[in-house]
Amino acid sequence: MFPPFDLEHLERKGRQTVFTRGQVPVRVLIPSIFTLIGFCAGLTAIRMGIEHRWDLAVAALVFAAALDGIDGRVARLLKASSRFGAELDSLADFVNFGVAPAIIMFAWALEDLHSLGWIAVLVFAVCAALRLARFNVSLDATETPAWKSNYFVGVPAPAAAIILLLPIYVQDLGLHVPSLTPLVLIYTLAIALLMVSRVPTFSGKLIGQRIAREYVLPVFVLAALFIGVLLTYPALTLTVGSVTYLAVIPLSAYRYMADERKAAKAKTQEKEDPAAEEPVARSEDDQVIHLRAKQ
Repeated sequence: MFPPFDLEHLERKGRQTVFTRGQVPVRVLIPSIFTLIGFCAGLTAIRMGIEHRWDLAVAALVFAAALDGIDGRVARLLKASSRFGAELDSLADFVNFGVAPAIIMFAWALEDLHSLGWIAVLVFAVCAALRLARFNVSLDATETPAWKSNYFVGVPAPAAAIILLLPIYVQDLGLHVPSLTPLVLIYTLAIALLMVSRVPTFSGKLIGQRIAREYVLPVFVLAALFIGVLLTYPALTLTVGSVTYLAVIPLSAYRYMADERKAAKAKTQEKEDPAAEEPVARSEDDQVIHLRAKQ
């Protein structure tokens, strides 16, 4: 009556592809294509940095960061998320936001410090790898409160890569920063430590996933304005953006602590409420006695 339990058959069945006849929908490939384009942009940023073509190096890195913010959303929109895409994205992020900015900063200023400069960029790349590994592990957490999804733990690797190049943006504005190479070294180590720190930073989910209909056109206008300003005044835009991001970190930490206190207070109130206040199912005899007592 009951067939035997065949574990090997279940394992073979679990290894079967979900797509019949060996075909994969094109929509599944689109997010990975975005990831590969960003990966090529990160590698190009490394080449531009080695050739001391700083403007192109920064542009390639910013382009890679923009694609990194798109590929995951495209995957969720097309329902094309896959383990392969997630692993590819993680490897590309390490190269784009760990290796590329480190090499650019070393070639730009820290090369003058020789071994000390190399150690600084080495620490940055290692911290980027650790940051990405910690983030991947945190995705498996199932008991995390919903409010914590509004925050990252530490500075994300793409943001760290962009703000690491702040001295280059400042130089493009006319300030001579390479003469302050020791400060650049300290700044590099500080950004590296922010990545692996426990400092909470806004994840962007506080903005929400839906907006009112009357705000759709203003959002389009602001997006076009930002792109226009970025393309016209890239150094100034990136400088203001990087400084603003660094200034918002204390605010995000304060907001996180406020949310944490609020959650702890709500949890304490739940514990203080007696469980007896919840309606308890009574037997028929208990209900009759209760009704008679009320009469």
